Amino acid sequence: MSLQNGSSKRRVSKANTRSGSRHYQQKATRKKTYPLKQNDALSLERIGRNHIRALLCLSGIAISATNVSWPDVTLVEGIVVIGAALYTLISYLLIKNAGTKDSYERVFARIATADAAVIAFILNTEQINLLPTLLFFIIVQFNGLIASGYKQWARDCGSFFIGLAITISIWQSQWVFLDNIAAISISIIATLCYFFTYAAYTHNSVTALKADNAKLIDTVRIQKIRMYKLANYLTPTVWKAINNDREESLKTERKCITVFFSDIKGFSSLSEELEAETLTDLLNGYFTEMSTIVAKYNGTIDKFIGDGLLILFGDSQSVGMKDDCIRCVSMAIEMRHKMKELWSKWYNQGVKKPLEIRMGIHTGFCTVGTFGTSHYMDYTVLGTNVNLAARLESSSKAGEILISHETWSLVKDVIMCHEKDDIMVKGFSQPIKVYQVINFRKDLGKNQNYYEENTQGFSMHLDLDSIRNYEKEKVIEALEVAADRLRDKVIS
Repeated sequence: MSLQNGSSKRRVSKANTRSGSRHYQQKATRKKTYPLKQNDALSLERIGRNHIRALLCLSGIAISATNVSWPDVTLVEGIVVIGAALYTLISYLLIKNAGTKDSYERVFARIATADAAVIAFILNTEQINLLPTLLFFIIVQFNGLIASGYKQWARDCGSFFIGLAITISIWQSQWVFLDNIAAISISIIATLCYFFTYAAYTHNSVTALKADNAKLIDTVRIQKIRMYKLANYLTPTVWKAINNDREESLKTERKCITVFFSDIKGFSSLSEELEAETLTDLLNGYFTEMSTIVAKYNGTIDKFIGDGLLILFGDSQSVGMKDDCIRCVSMAIEMRHKMKELWSKWYNQGVKKPLEIRMGIHTGFCTVGTFGTSHYMDYTVLGTNVNLAARLESSSKAGEILISHETWSLVKDVIMCHEKDDIMVKGFSQPIKVYQVINFRKDLGKNQNYYEENTQGFSMHLDLDSIRNYEKEKVIEALEVAADRLRDKVIS
């Protein structure tokens, strides 16, 4: 019995799940509607418009009642007055109960057109009151223009004249200008009430609109702050694509790109020696400097991997494979120079062991784009050529830049490289020909503009391109003083 109950419960659960899934799908495909809220500016205006049109209809009924001799009222006259009152009530409720903003506008426009005909008809029961008719015609025109523009105004005017023509044909009424004092008084009072009421509701709507606008500005400010924070967690390529509504540029495709890997030699052992706060500051400072260099050469930071970097060239801003390779290797050379500056800074912060980065670069066809699930996507690159760049980085020595033959063939005329022995790397059956990057050809020999030397008790890096003209004499003086002191020093 318990097994049967258990199986029946599972069937019911599955049935409920399927039913819930179908219900969710139906809700997802159903057109989204937005019910009216009683406290926003737009809803206040619409409620006010409904009250105003009801007021106009009631004023028309009152004027119609003054045209009737009540002791001798006829059945038709009574039907007209009562019918107009019922019309006013029913139309008011129809507009009030409109479920969505779209249906509200549609219902209100149609009833406003009918109002024009009804008012023109009931105003002129038995006799045509020229002044009330003229005043209400002006109100109808004003209301049509304010509510929905020229099209609604044209429909309302046409409807008004149709109602006037119908009442003339039925009653064979005479034209009266100032004879009916009661009708004139009611029409003037109704006109004043209309404009006063409209002004009051407009004031309330404007006040509510200002409050909504203030909330919207505050919401936009908060969203901008959140977007700025979110941008720090996304690569520039992904952020620009999403922000500019160009997600199609992130689609997965095969591209020939240059892949760069780097990490800090000996950083794992250093992380065991330093406090967490010091280690965090050191690593964040390193990534900040490296990211600045990446941006200078228009590379794409794919991700940070511990103390390592994966950078792509040619995935989104390519101007050709050769240019991508030159920019990538140029970036690597500048990173190597920057590490010399950072080491001096870190040494003053208590890091005694010199830190060097090792880098690997390879060019080839890879699959680049977004990968993941419907809930989480990641923009990255996949393929054996990516693995080869990672193997080159792990095979390089501290401060060394290793590039593959494919990359070397594209940069050899700009950058001096030294051919090394072929290496065997994991995942590849054949030996890989590799080259060590020396420097730019233009900076070698007599044109050399960067000098570096490190030994026990001595560390120097000299970048002639970075020295300003007004600091030239200061640098020369410092070098001469150091050289004189070193010559005079007796080292045992």
